[in-house]
Amino acid sequence: MNILVTGKNGQLGSEIQELSYNLQQFTFFFTDIGELDITNKSSVLSYFKENNIKLVINCAAYTAVDNAEDELDIADKVNNHAVNNLVRAAEINDAYIIHISTDYVFDGTNHSPYIESEITSPIGVYGQTKLDGEKHVINSSTRGVVIRTSWVYSKFGNNFVKTMMRLGKDRDELGVIADQVGTPTHAKDLAEVCLTLLSNQQLWSESNEIYHFSNDGVCSWYDFAFEIMRQNNISCTINPIGTEDYPTKAKRPSYSVLNKNKIKKQFNIKGKHWTVALEEMLSK
Repeated sequence: MNILVTGKNGQLGSEIQELSYNLQQFTFFFTDIGELDITNKSSVLSYFKENNIKLVINCAAYTAVDNAEDELDIADKVNNHAVNNLVRAAEINDAYIIHISTDYVFDGTNHSPYIESEITSPIGVYGQTKLDGEKHVINSSTRGVVIRTSWVYSKFGNNFVKTMMRLGKDRDELGVIADQVGTPTHAKDLAEVCLTLLSNQQLWSESNEIYHFSNDGVCSWYDFAFEIMRQNNISCTINPIGTEDYPTKAKRPSYSVLNKNKIKKQFNIKGKHWTVALEEMLSK
């Protein structure tokens, strides 16, 4: 089977590339904008046909949450219209799609973990464009899966973990937001879930579905930063601050915890606490 993975240079795309060497039964095509501009419909259609693509894992996204408020057209082009291009190409070529989405499709007002069927209500441009992209998959005639995730980090790329490590080594203390709660996700664990789905025959016979996946447990950004310092033996003091003390252009959900029971039960996926996943990433 020929599999297209978009966003090859991102955190998730990079993790999938590393794991793909163990899956010789599949032929992977890893692309970024240099190899395939997914916002160009004709380019996507040609690429699918020329390479006989039968499954796409869409890791590509515009993820600059604050910049999206000023760059609506660009965010919408990548997070929404490009997904439509991939879905249409999948329909024409009888291919399957696994699309990665985000906790930002919710408004963050819950007090218990979000299940897949709860009403979505984005509070910013990024979340709205990602939700619009989801709808192309769910409403299409091709077979597809949307996987929503949260607070992704990896040994690849730029992320919160690397930023905290860098700042922690340069400063004696840092203020980190303590009133936004969610669950970190090691991109490697998300990559493993995506690749697990590839080999599941049950998935191929079902209608389009939404799943949630992150690591287990709950924490604030303050808790996350504190644990990063602790595991790295960095002596920087972490001080809890409120959202109002760190204003940003885009509003963030105050509660982003996702309920993972559906994907765990259906595909026999074992959970991993976020502190354990962080330790595994730092060991790399």
